[in-house]
Amino acid sequence: MPKFKLTTYKTLKGTQEFLELTEKKSTEAIVYQDDEPKYYVNCFDLQTESNIIMNSLVLGQSQKMEDVIKKIAQKNNVNIAIKKVPLFSIEKSFEYKHLDLPPLPENWLS
Repeated sequence: MPKFKLTTYKTLKGTQEFLELTEKKSTEAIVYQDDEPKYYVNCFDLQTESNIIMNSLVLGQSQKMEDVIKKIAQKNNVNIAIKKVPLFSIEKSFEYKHLDLPPLPENWLS
C-alpha cells in the first residue's frame, strides 16, 4: 500500500487539499475523478493488468501521463484528471496517509 501526502494549500481560490505522491515520478500519478482522488497509476507495477496497459500507453508510445489520462477521459466520457497544485499557493499543513487506491478500470483502457 503506497504512502501519500495529503497537503492543504492556501490558494487564490481559497483553501484546497491535494493528495500527492511522496516522491514525484513521471511514471506514477494520482488520478482524480470528480475532484476526488480515486485511482493510483504506477507504470512500473507489472502485476496489475491496468498498469501494464498504462505502461504501454505512456512509456511504449512516449506520451505524457497527463495526455494519456485526458484521452481516456474523452473516450470514456468520464471526469478524470491529474490535479496539479496551483502556481500561486502556500502550503499550510500536511499529513502522510496510507491509502489503497485502485488502478484505472481496464475497460477504460481498451
